[in-house]
Amino acid sequence: MSPFAKLPRQDVLPFPPTPSASRAGRTMQDSVYEPRAPERRLAPDAPNILVVLIDDAGPGLPDTFGGDVRTATLTRVLSEGIGYNRFHTTAMCSPTRASLLTGRNHHRIGNGQIAELANDWDGYSGHIPTSTSLVAEVLTDYGYATAAFGKWHNTPAEETTPSGPFHNWPTGRGFEYFYGFLAGEASQYEPNLVRNTTSVLPPRRAEDGYHLSEDLADDAIGWLRRHRAFEPDKPFFMYWASGCLHGPHHVMKEWADKYAGRFDDGWDAYRERTFANAKAAGWIPADAELTPRDPTLPAWDDIPDDEKPFQRRLMEVAAGFAEHVDVQVGRLVDEVERLGQAENTLVFYIWGDNGSSGEGQNGTISELLAQNGIPTTTDMHIKALDELGGLDVLGSPKTDNQYHAGWAWAGSTPYKGMKLVASHLGGTRNPMAVRWPARIAPDVRPRSQFHHCNDLVPTIYEVLGITPPRVVRGVEQQDLDGTSFAYTFDDPEAEGRLRTQYFEIMGSRAIYHDGWMASAFGPRTPWLPGLPPGIQDWTPDHDRWELYHLDEDWTQAHDVADTHPDKLAELKEVFAIEAARNSVYPIGGGLWVPVYHPELRISTPYRSWTFSGDVVRMPEFCAPALGNRANTVTVDAELPESANGVLYALGGAGGGLTCYLDDGYLCYEYNCFILMRTKIRSGQRLTAGRHRVEVRTEYAEVRPGGPLDVTLTVDGDEVASGVVPVSAPLLFTANDCLDIGTCLGGPVSLDYYDRAPFPFEGTIDTVEVRYLT
Repeated sequence: MSPFAKLPRQDVLPFPPTPSASRAGRTMQDSVYEPRAPERRLAPDAPNILVVLIDDAGPGLPDTFGGDVRTATLTRVLSEGIGYNRFHTTAMCSPTRASLLTGRNHHRIGNGQIAELANDWDGYSGHIPTSTSLVAEVLTDYGYATAAFGKWHNTPAEETTPSGPFHNWPTGRGFEYFYGFLAGEASQYEPNLVRNTTSVLPPRRAEDGYHLSEDLADDAIGWLRRHRAFEPDKPFFMYWASGCLHGPHHVMKEWADKYAGRFDDGWDAYRERTFANAKAAGWIPADAELTPRDPTLPAWDDIPDDEKPFQRRLMEVAAGFAEHVDVQVGRLVDEVERLGQAENTLVFYIWGDNGSSGEGQNGTISELLAQNGIPTTTDMHIKALDELGGLDVLGSPKTDNQYHAGWAWAGSTPYKGMKLVASHLGGTRNPMAVRWPARIAPDVRPRSQFHHCNDLVPTIYEVLGITPPRVVRGVEQQDLDGTSFAYTFDDPEAEGRLRTQYFEIMGSRAIYHDGWMASAFGPRTPWLPGLPPGIQDWTPDHDRWELYHLDEDWTQAHDVADTHPDKLAELKEVFAIEAARNSVYPIGGGLWVPVYHPELRISTPYRSWTFSGDVVRMPEFCAPALGNRANTVTVDAELPESANGVLYALGGAGGGLTCYLDDGYLCYEYNCFILMRTKIRSGQRLTAGRHRVEVRTEYAEVRPGGPLDVTLTVDGDEVASGVVPVSAPLLFTANDCLDIGTCLGGPVSLDYYDRAPFPFEGTIDTVEVRYLT
């Protein structure tokens, strides 16, 4: 029996209106007036709840668990509460978040892939159905004040424009307040932000000291203060999800400099050191084995000496970035204490929505090169970085850097996997610390029961005594998939209650069942550039399955598939059942868009647009594909003498295109992820007055990433032309936008970097965009 109080069963939400206690007669003299008393749905001691989710962070990073990154707040929450060393995520961003907030398996709720790469199969649609209410929707009905901050990544990408629709935004799914970004990543210096359902600009620019993690903490602290002032009788539920450690790795130089020299011995040595520290701390068992480096990952000693300073600095920046976000979490915890609410606030601090990310591949200054499949060399990155100012520029607004996959492997110590690897721990095993002074006694013994992110919601419901609703707003609800882990709060040795859990991301898959795990790595290795030969013919039937007895083999060090064929067959059958039950089929369905049909990526259905001169913050997924579709852009504008300013810009500093006036000269730049910049400039100044400027873009070779012919004309006369040698086949950014008359995100061109946002000095009447094919 649960030790927590049980509220009266309420199968249908929202609650019916509270009836009036008054009785109306024919006259007021004949009537009885008795104000209706608001009904309290919760126990008087219902706790506040704070859920913190860090992004793309592996278990081997925090010094809390043996790593080299200082995480004082995580250590504090752990030391004042309890820790979970076998908590699991899905290995990918949107899937974990959807599962965490609904209590259901990710494919079952349409999130088998990130929102931007969704497709039409039920398990990969990118739409969380109304039959799976978010925990915030339920808690709001019970009387909680609810707020979310930071990275959301659970709104369908096609619905993220300032025009909505808004029913799948956070405030349409139960959160009364939201401040953050809707996409999968953002520049930490020039993010595309929304407050509730309104697009907003950051309160300051990078040169004035702005950083997104700090802004999210500032806004959350402000919300906590308003909550205490306006609704002190309500408990709060806050979901604070940082954009850190997701790429790009952005942090101020002084934070990176704190780690200068710390990683000079490389990722192999880091991994050995972290493994020994984790054992000494008692975080992993004494008999756990350190798994070997994958043969496709280079050893540190294999890295040329002249590249090592670049690779070291990338890790120093990442470490500073990680410590910085932990400090912001500390500010939240401090504020809860300052407001006198710490005793009865239940904190879940989850270090990573998946393991560390190897998407930086060989180390990069523009991390979306990998998603676009554009091959580069490390020398190209170093050369471009030198032109920007050298190693000290890493982490600044001028780069979109991310570390070498070797550091991601080290950050996933002691496991084999990392982000996007759903088959092996390291991609799916993330630490969690829980603190609730009023109810949970501090205990240094880790909780080692096998649990999953879909278990958070059932745990919250059990703690509060809430019966999962059968109907919410007229929609019958799917059953929860998760298993409450509240039984572990008081008993670290309790027998685990989660018996079966499947994992699948992009064909990489596993099944846990009663202490065993069967794993199939899948068709692609996420840290290797490009796609593996033959992936177009891949079928899951050809994958080799491995088998691990996790109760005896903590790190998946020993594959026993050959000696236990019957057990492997049993688990493969369990996986097949779970896959069918949860809409996982077709296996690898998440690869449909990025690998097999990139032309089907989510985009606008339109082929022509007419914009006024003040349209800004149109997310790239919903904007005209000016960088990889044959098109014309026609701008009707009134120019002053020697005009300056941006006519339009798509993307950001890490990649994009822009057309602008510079001292009267018409300019165009295609910024292909910092490494390749194509600049086109008119030979003469444009005169003052009304002009029609046209930019025509056509493929010189019709293929993804093929070269583009760009022609600039003014009033029908050609004034300049050029060839973009390599184009972006997918997109420039995950979160930046199309702006007209200004460049509100990262400056696409270095030529106006110091003048950003470089608003146009004249008047733009209309901008017409038309696809040519």
